[in-house]
Amino acid sequence: MFPSRRVYLLLLLGTVIGLVVAIVGTITGSGWLGFAILLTLIWDGLILLLTLVDGWRVKSDRVQLERLPIGRLSIGRHNSVYLKLHANRPAMLQIRDYYPPVFTATPEVLHVRVPANRDEELTYTVLPSQRGEYNWGMIQLRQLGAWGLAWHQWSVAQAEAVAVYPDLIGLRSLSIRLTIQSTGNLKRAQRLGMGTEFAELREYSVGDDPRLIDWKATARRSRLLLRVLEPEHEQTLIILLDSGRLMTAQVQGLARFDWGMNAVLSLALAGLHRGDRVGVGVFDRQLHTWVPPERGQNQLNKLIDRLTPLQPTLREPDYLGAVTTVTQQQTRRALVVLLTDLVDKTASAELLSAMARLSPRYLPFCVTLRDPQIDAQAHYLTQDISSSYARAVALDLLTQRQVAFGTLKQKGVLVLDAPANQISEQLVDRYLQLKTRNRL
Repeated sequence: MFPSRRVYLLLLLGTVIGLVVAIVGTITGSGWLGFAILLTLIWDGLILLLTLVDGWRVKSDRVQLERLPIGRLSIGRHNSVYLKLHANRPAMLQIRDYYPPVFTATPEVLHVRVPANRDEELTYTVLPSQRGEYNWGMIQLRQLGAWGLAWHQWSVAQAEAVAVYPDLIGLRSLSIRLTIQSTGNLKRAQRLGMGTEFAELREYSVGDDPRLIDWKATARRSRLLLRVLEPEHEQTLIILLDSGRLMTAQVQGLARFDWGMNAVLSLALAGLHRGDRVGVGVFDRQLHTWVPPERGQNQLNKLIDRLTPLQPTLREPDYLGAVTTVTQQQTRRALVVLLTDLVDKTASAELLSAMARLSPRYLPFCVTLRDPQIDAQAHYLTQDISSSYARAVALDLLTQRQVAFGTLKQKGVLVLDAPANQISEQLVDRYLQLKTRNRL
C-alpha cells in the first residue's frame, strides 16, 4: 500500500492548522502550544488510519486484468500489446507491464480511469531493436481507494515468451499493396502489349503498336488482330545478403543487417507474388545459409523461419566465394541481387569483381544500404572548423561511393544505393520496374 498525494496534502493541512493555533496562542499568551501539538497528532493519526482503511478496502474489490497473447513482434516497429480489464466499481489505476528491458514502450505506465461494471481493452506499444526470443514478466497494478487516500499495489503473474521477427508488419502492408496493384498492372500490360509470353488475340484499336499485329491471324479472319503479350512468369530471383563486418553497424537504431533482412523478405514477397522462383543465400566468409529457389507462400514462410535466427558477424565477407557457390547451384539465367555496403572502389575491389563475374550470363544487381546520417552531415551548413572537417569527410565518402557505382555500371551491373531505412520500398519498386520492362 502507498499513500496518495491527497494524504500528504491533508497531513500538511493538519500541520498548518496546528502551527496557526500555536502562533495564535503565543500572541495571546494563552499557552496553546501543547493543545496545538495534540491537535496535529490527532489529525495526522486520523488521516493515517483512514488511509490504512482505504487501502485495505481495495483488496476485496480489485479489478481483473490479463494480457492478451502477444504473438510475433516485428523489429523496428511499434507493436501493439493489448490488456483486458474488468472493474466491478469505478477505479483509478496505474498499470506497469514488465516487458523486456531492451524494448522501448510507449507509454511506460498506463494511467486509467474505469467506470463500474465495464470491460476495457487497453493498449500500449513496444519497439524492439533486436531479433530473438524474450520473456515478458508480470503485470504490476496500483488501484486507488474509494476515498482517494491509498494506492493498493499487487502483481498479476503472467509470464510469456515472445519472439521478435523481421518486419512482418511491413510485409503485410506490402502484400496488400501488391494485391491492389497486380490487377490494374496486368490489365495495363495486356492493353499495351508488354511482355514476352503470348496471352491472347484481340482486335486492333487506335494507339496499339502495329508491330504486335498477327498478320497470319488477320489474314484468316479478315480483320486486324493483335497479339497480347504479358510479362514472362516463372523467372528466377536469387537474393544474397551480406552478414559480414560492415553489416554490424547501427543505422537509425537497427543493425544494417536487420535493414537488409527486411529488404530481402520484402523483395522475396514481391517476387513470389509475381510468380517468380525465389532463393536466398546469407554469407560472410562462406555461404552458411542457402534456401533454394521455389515458388509459393510456403517459400516465404520458410525464408522467415530460416533467416530470423541469423545475426551478423565481424568477419570480412567473401563475395567471390558466395557468387561462385550460387552460380554452381543456379545454372539458369536469373536476377541476382546482392545486398551489402561498400566504402570505395579500392576497399570494395572484391565486390566489384564478384558482381562483374555474373554478367552477362546473369543479371547482377548490387544494392547498398547507405547511412542517412552521412547524407545529413554532407548537407549540413557548418559554422566551425570541427563540423567543417566532418562535412568534408562525409562528402568524400559519398564521392568515393559514386566512383565505385560508376565502375559497376560500366560492367553491366544494376545499382541501387538508398538509405537503410528506405531500402525495402525502393528495392521492391525497382524490381517491379525490371519486371515491367522485361529486363530479365
